[in-house]
Amino acid sequence: MSTASLELKPIRTAGTWPTTRILFALAGTVTLISAALAATVSLWFLLLTALVGLNQLLYVTAGACPASLLIDRVRSAPARSVMLGSDHPEET
Repeated sequence: MSTASLELKPIRTAGTWPTTRILFALAGTVTLISAALAATVSLWFLLLTALVGLNQLLYVTAGACPASLLIDRVRSAPARSVMLGSDHPEET
């Protein structure tokens, strides 16, 4: 077996993640945090886990959920409008 066949190749060549990958990373993180909070603080945090599941179900059935709409809006915003103070010219 040659070493060329063992080379790891990047999943995507572009610098951005697809929306679905961001959504699953966000959902997994929030689910783990809410499960830890439910185990240590209050069982009411399981409602947050249920909300994450409902958003995932909504994304699968409708093709969009509140988190995906927010992610798409943030990603489509021009970078100069996100930076602080870029809307106003510098005073000299």
